[in-house]
Amino acid sequence: MSDCIFCRIVAGTIPAKKVYEDGDVLAFNDINPARPVHVLVIPKKHITSLATAAPEDTPVLGHMLALANRVATEQGSPDGFRVIINTGRVGNQEVPHLHIHIVGGPDPVGPMLKRL
Repeated sequence: MSDCIFCRIVAGTIPAKKVYEDGDVLAFNDINPARPVHVLVIPKKHITSLATAAPEDTPVLGHMLALANRVATEQGSPDGFRVIINTGRVGNQEVPHLHIHIVGGPDPVGPMLKRL
């Protein structure tokens, strides 16, 4: 999709600081990091969100999750990390291309959510 920022990163028309790439996925540093380690992992195939993923997307979804520990460790968060997948409006998904946030660093990430 030519108007999708992540598709343009995959195509190389927008630069990104890549930390991992293979035939199916790309991982790169977030341009506005929330933690010392903040990497996005995206499928190269455009999938709008986790809510629109199809059964045939299962291998790439598993691959993205399986990469999380490697990416977090290599980027400086060997003692743990958080994986976040924002989905749709309620999930506060800002870019309509499925992506995993891997966040961490030397200090604990903090509480998962504010309690109601």
